[in-house]
Amino acid sequence: MNKPFAAIFAALGFAAAIAAAAPTPSFPTPDWRATVRELAASHFKNPAWGYSHCQRDYALARELAAADHVTLDDDVLFAASYLHDMAAFAPWEDVKTDHSDVGARVVDTVLKGTGFPMEKIDAVRSAIRTHMYYRDPVAAEALYLHDADALDWLGAIGVARIMALVDPHGGSPDAPKAVAMLMDNLNKVPARVLSPAGRARVPERKAELEKFLADLKRETDDLHTL
Repeated sequence: MNKPFAAIFAALGFAAAIAAAAPTPSFPTPDWRATVRELAASHFKNPAWGYSHCQRDYALARELAAADHVTLDDDVLFAASYLHDMAAFAPWEDVKTDHSDVGARVVDTVLKGTGFPMEKIDAVRSAIRTHMYYRDPVAAEALYLHDADALDWLGAIGVARIMALVDPHGGSPDAPKAVAMLMDNLNKVPARVLSPAGRARVPERKAELEKFLADLKRETDDLHTL
């Protein structure tokens, strides 16, 4: 080999050695939680089941599990808590199907590419599918999301959520219909809180809702002037 080419190959070899020794550049892992949180905050605009409801469900589910000394997969709980009502909003809404089932079916479409560990997607689907009080959760994450969501229909927050839905222009729901919704929650939800820690929260929240309804009836001629 002539000397000029030998020098070139030697230089290339030296450069390759330097490249091999150099550290591989690292790129930050996408913060999927921030992505999910931003999606919820941007799209879930509803006073009863919007972004603030997602925040409460996540926090309360963690509190209940901790009180029961149960360890949860926080990735699953976070994703399910913030996305469980996604099918109540466009573009995911399907009015012909229960929003729990629709959300469970399409949740992967918003988690793919965010950095969420997709091997956990089936657990997220299960938690979303059974989050309503009339469903039967199985895994721990599903159970505590289910109970947190149920408790959020009771107490002062339950009143605030439902009354915030009243149409000020006389559409549906009007105030009497909202009160009927509160009564329905009072009758159906408490028995469907399943975890020990969740059941321990029921009496206080049930009493708050009962007191509100009793006071409201007294102050509106048994709802006739509501």
